[in-house]
Amino acid sequence: MTTIRSAKAKGTNFETEVVRFLEANGFPARRRARAGSKDNGDVEIGDNKWTIEAKATKSIDIPQYLRELDVEMVNSGAEYGAVWVKRRGKSSAGDGYVIMDGHSFLEILRQIGI
Repeated sequence: MTTIRSAKAKGTNFETEVVRFLEANGFPARRRARAGSKDNGDVEIGDNKWTIEAKATKSIDIPQYLRELDVEMVNSGAEYGAVWVKRRGKSSAGDGYVIMDGHSFLEILRQIGI
């Protein structure tokens, strides 16, 4: 049981670090409460415009993370989403990896007028 609690604690700590990093840089963010089978993602940015799935795992599984994110975006009704992965050996969320699919990236580029 210790490893499950420890993994959950690491995940919760990283979610909190992501929120703190976003807020420190001027973006309104909050951790979401666990929603069971109707997971809405871990962090909300703005008025539900963005859903973030935060991951602080030993190994990285991008395809699985993006599948989870797709479901969470539908559940939350968010316009955009990304997976924020903790970088091993780094404590700041700013050093993490932010991952999304190419379609989402193109939509963001369109929205900002590039």
